[in-house]
Amino acid sequence: MSLEDLFQENFTSYDELGASVCLWQDGKMVASLGNGFWDREKTRKWTTKTRVLIWSATKGLASACLLHQCEQQKIALSRRVAEFWPEYAEHGKADTTLLHILSHQSGQPALRNPEIPFLAHEQVIEALAGQEPFWKPGSAHGYHARTYGFLVDELLRRIAGINVGAYFREVFAVPLGLDLWIGLPPELADDVAPIYSARRTRAPSDEDPFYAEMAKQDSLTFKAFNTPAGLMVPSVMNRPEIRTQVLPSFGGIGTAESLATFYYHTFCEPTFFSLERIATISETAASGIDAVLRIPTAFAAGFMKDIISGAGHNSRGLFGPSPSAFGQPGAGGSLAFADPKNHVAFAYVMNQMEPGLLPNAKSLRLVRSVYGEDF
Repeated sequence: MSLEDLFQENFTSYDELGASVCLWQDGKMVASLGNGFWDREKTRKWTTKTRVLIWSATKGLASACLLHQCEQQKIALSRRVAEFWPEYAEHGKADTTLLHILSHQSGQPALRNPEIPFLAHEQVIEALAGQEPFWKPGSAHGYHARTYGFLVDELLRRIAGINVGAYFREVFAVPLGLDLWIGLPPELADDVAPIYSARRTRAPSDEDPFYAEMAKQDSLTFKAFNTPAGLMVPSVMNRPEIRTQVLPSFGGIGTAESLATFYYHTFCEPTFFSLERIATISETAASGIDAVLRIPTAFAAGFMKDIISGAGHNSRGLFGPSPSAFGQPGAGGSLAFADPKNHVAFAYVMNQMEPGLLPNAKSLRLVRSVYGEDF
C-alpha cells in the first residue's frame, strides 16, 4: 500500500482522530497529508496546517539548539558541564560532560525532592545542580523524560544567554519558515488542536518491565516520570497558558510539515551544522538496558537511535533501516527523524494518544512504506 493509503487506513482501522504526516526525500517535500478532526465531537476538520502538542519530540528541537551553539562556539561535547555551569559540580557531578547530558548518561533523570513543581524553573535548576546523581555520570544511561529540557536549556542560557524557545525561533524556525514552537506566542495559544489521553491502558508486552517499575512509587522509573511535579495530563497541557510556557522536555507545538522540514534542512541538507557534527550526531553514544525505561534503548548526542544488533539488524525500525538515522518520538505516537544517509526526513503528529513508550503502528507502518517492508 502507498503512504497515502496507509495513512487513510489509520482513520478507518486504527482509531485515529486527527493526524498529519510529512515526508521529505531527496530535496523535496514528497508528501504532506492531514485528515480527521480536531476534537472528539468532530466539529472541526484537521488539516496539514493544524498545530498540536508533540510531547517529547520537543527534545530533538531543544538538542539542536545546544548542539548548534556548541558548534558556533567551537565547544567540544567532551567539555565538562561545570565549565559553563559552575554550581553543577557538586556531589559527584564535576566530571559530567555535555555529551553525558545530551545522551541521557548524566544520572539526573529525576529530582530527589518530589515536591518541586515543574513550573518553578529556578527551584528545579538549583535542585539539579545541588543533588547527587542517581548513577555515576557516564556509567549508565536512562531516559531523562522530564529533567532533560531543564539541563539542556540551562546550558544554553549559560553559554548563549538565551532560552531554548527563543533560540529555536531565531536560529531555526524563522529562517526555515516553521510553524513550530517551544512556547507559543499568546495570540496563537487558542489555535491548537487539543490532545487526548489514550482510550486503552494495555501496554505493549515488550514494555512490561517499564510498567512494572512505574507501579512502584519508590522506583527510579516512577520518580523520573513524576518529578518535577505537575503537567502530567493532557487536560493540563491543553490550557492556553501552559502552551505559552517554554517547556523543552515536552511542550513543543507545531505541524508535521514544519517538524519534517526542520529535520530535513537541519540534518539532511545541512545549512546549520557541519558534516562532521552530523556524523557525530549519527553515532550511538549509549546503548543497552535503559536505567529508567527498563528496556533496551540507544542514544546519540541529543537524539534517540534504534537498537542495532551485533549482526547489524535494526531491531525496531523507529527511524527506518539506516543505522545512522536518529530522531525523537513523543508520548502517545508522535514521531520525527532524519536519515541523512538516505536523504529522508519524516514526521507524524496526532491528537489521539495511544498507550506505550515508543511509536506505534500508526506511524511505523508509514515509515516502512517509505523504505519498503524488508527491514
